[in-house]
Amino acid sequence: MSHDHACTDPTHHVHDGDAFVLEVERACEARGLRLTPIRAHALRLIADAGRPVKAYELLDQMKATHDAAAPPTVYRALDFLLEHGFIHKLASINAFVGCHHPGSAQHAVPFLICDRCQSATELEDERIVDTLDRRARELGFTPQAQTLEVHGVCAACARADAA
Repeated sequence: MSHDHACTDPTHHVHDGDAFVLEVERACEARGLRLTPIRAHALRLIADAGRPVKAYELLDQMKATHDAAAPPTVYRALDFLLEHGFIHKLASINAFVGCHHPGSAQHAVPFLICDRCQSATELEDERIVDTLDRRARELGFTPQAQTLEVHGVCAACARADAA
């Protein structure tokens, strides 16, 4: 698995669920990967959620349409999507979000996570990613994947508190 720097091409940045799934399908085809129906369904649910999604939520939603959606099947689908950089796992809240650059090999991602509403915003700042990578390498460390999670209160929750 390649671990290049953050993608700077804005055409590779996708937020829309349909565009996201299409980009992952293209990436799978280009890389010779198999996007099974269960993997594609998990991907679609994550793309459509618009917020971090927990594995048990995915399992509950998938059981409605896939008889084979047992916990090991869902976890294997998530492992595939994680391994190939199509989604990110936010370890501190044990939830998954889609990658805004699913066609690239970008794996260094800072997220701002609201402790009130559990929203997660991908902080797309290549300087942060480059600084982390450079400093790690200066210390003789070879980074392979990183997700920086910064907790706090989002603007919407802060406005609601002020009101």
